[in-house]
Amino acid sequence: METILFWGIAALLVIAIFIPYFVKFRRSQAKASSRLEEARSLGIDRPRSQYPQVNRTACIGCGACVDACPEGDVLAVVWGTAEVINGDRCVGHGFCETACPVGALKVGLGDVTSRPDIPILSEQNETSVPGIFIAGELSGISLIRHAVAQGQKVADEIARRCKTDRRTKDYDLAVVGAGPAGLTAALTARKHDVSCIVLDQYDLGGTILHYPRKKLVMTQPVDIPYYGHLDRDEYSKEELLDIWQQVAESSNLDIRPGQKVESIVRMDEGFQLITAGGKTMTAAFVVLALGRRGSPRKLDVPGENLPKVLYKLTDAQSYRNQHILVVGGGDSAVEAAVGLARQPGNKVMISYRKPRFFRIKKKNEDAIARLIGEKKLEACFESQVLEIRESNVLLSTPSGEIEIPNDVVIVQAGGIPPFDMLKKIGIAFGGDSINMAQADDRHQKVSTG
Repeated sequence: METILFWGIAALLVIAIFIPYFVKFRRSQAKASSRLEEARSLGIDRPRSQYPQVNRTACIGCGACVDACPEGDVLAVVWGTAEVINGDRCVGHGFCETACPVGALKVGLGDVTSRPDIPILSEQNETSVPGIFIAGELSGISLIRHAVAQGQKVADEIARRCKTDRRTKDYDLAVVGAGPAGLTAALTARKHDVSCIVLDQYDLGGTILHYPRKKLVMTQPVDIPYYGHLDRDEYSKEELLDIWQQVAESSNLDIRPGQKVESIVRMDEGFQLITAGGKTMTAAFVVLALGRRGSPRKLDVPGENLPKVLYKLTDAQSYRNQHILVVGGGDSAVEAAVGLARQPGNKVMISYRKPRFFRIKKKNEDAIARLIGEKKLEACFESQVLEIRESNVLLSTPSGEIEIPNDVVIVQAGGIPPFDMLKKIGIAFGGDSINMAQADDRHQKVSTG
């Protein structure tokens, strides 16, 4: 009798201890499930570039991948399996992949044949147009280390072909874009004694050039040709630009800033590149390292042509004691709003068409939430700019139209990727009529001569 009583009491104690943990677990899983459903309804579970792909049959639901992600909120364990909650936030660090103890997760692009935002590429990053390669963000892969690796890979392949197939053109290689991918391709080409020109519509640095002053850029360790090893996880914008400038000068690269390539025409055994200024040049091979930024997306509202309307913010410290409106809800918009709100005397509002921020990094989300809580920044959700005037801006909001005093408008509504130009050249994207087998067949004919 005493034994039965003992075990009965022990069972009750176990149940009493277990129930709170069970309830907590159920609540956390219900919350994660709700976040997943919300993400799916908003379409933010679908990525814009690479993302974690989970093998559900192998996943043990340990949550190591969730804890390893520095961006936060990309992954969550939902009912025992890792799920992508916010694919847009993934920038491809790959920490989740290395943290998984059973190899159930891989970061990549998935099946690109059905993705209209990703060019179809061969293993050498050659497009469906033989002789034109893509490196960097335009391929769908982010991060500097990936851009450097791709730039090196395409230039190595071009150099291999040049050894047996020298064509009479102005240059062996024309690189369009002077960011990390384009510069690495040019530096690698120089190592192989392949003549090369680099064209960029702005200047050396590519996407990094448009970052705000002192912005930290996550690089992960990487080797830069003619420079050496970048061993830190983060560098400031200014440090990286200085490194690229040193390398470009020491290697005597032929870089032409302010040259926007408007069209590329296939010729016999090569290509003709035509810039916005009407300049033309020919090259046997082309590397497109344009990035995905493209042209700034405009609001198309009255008053947008006023001098106070800007499409990038490079130095928040130059704005003080002003009424500033930031338009957009991505990382660039939030970083601009946070930087401006920290300057003396500024009154900053961020206008976003959605009910809350969805597509931003965890550190940006925390920073803007803190400033909103401290009343140093105002967020106007579900709003749109109707008109920009000399001293104010008219917004539509859920409660009606409002007029706010304004000195400066910073538009950070994203960019229009250069997909149209690529398609005019003949480059195939996922979902196009040309499939990978056809592209591979073309590459085979070119590489074998």
